[in-house]
Amino acid sequence: MIRERPSAPVLSTVGAMSGPLALVGGSPFRTALPVEAELVVDGVDEVLVLPTGAAYEHPQRLVDAATERFGALGVRVRGIDVLRRPDALDEATAADVAAARFVYLAGTSPLHLRSVLKETPVWEAVVAAWDDGAVLAGADAGAMVLCDPMVDPRGGAFTVGLGLLANVTVIPGFDTWSEDAVHRTRALCPADLVIVGVPEGSALVRDPDGAWRGVGPGELKVFVGGQPGSLEDLPR
Repeated sequence: MIRERPSAPVLSTVGAMSGPLALVGGSPFRTALPVEAELVVDGVDEVLVLPTGAAYEHPQRLVDAATERFGALGVRVRGIDVLRRPDALDEATAADVAAARFVYLAGTSPLHLRSVLKETPVWEAVVAAWDDGAVLAGADAGAMVLCDPMVDPRGGAFTVGLGLLANVTVIPGFDTWSEDAVHRTRALCPADLVIVGVPEGSALVRDPDGAWRGVGPGELKVFVGGQPGSLEDLPR
């Protein structure tokens, strides 16, 4: 199921349909990922990039790479420096995010991203924008934290995420995981949890009608309760 989400005071979501959702398997903006071109739908003329997960790793470089990538697709990019928790508590920033038509969460530290955004006006604004039909994408850490539980990168167990998706978790860069790491995470998987391994260059996409599909050259791997499954096992 998609977990019930808190409403944001800056935007009403009553009766709204969620927009496209993309969970990208790492390395955003560095190459021409097929999913990014798909996400530039009608009405999108700007991508709002939150490089929160790269707060300690030159976040502006991530914004610059996004500017180059989406510029080639005819769309401008604006970076929002939500790098620390006080940034995510700012109501003006939250209003800016809520008005966006495409929000992209990126970076490599899911634990920092979670600690900055969880239960803040900016996170509520991200959810409100998506509920109102905006495109929402997360790459690497940005994909991991949208799930609850999410995989803890420190050891492959599970920890609390931001909770947009319940009982679904993704492993970005799954093609780089060792067999031992995969086995350990599968062994720790709760019976009702769907794990999707997303290789670099590919993405797991949820369309507005609730259908799930893979985009990109790599094969997605699905496990339910640690056992092999398929995309049909994902909640709509």
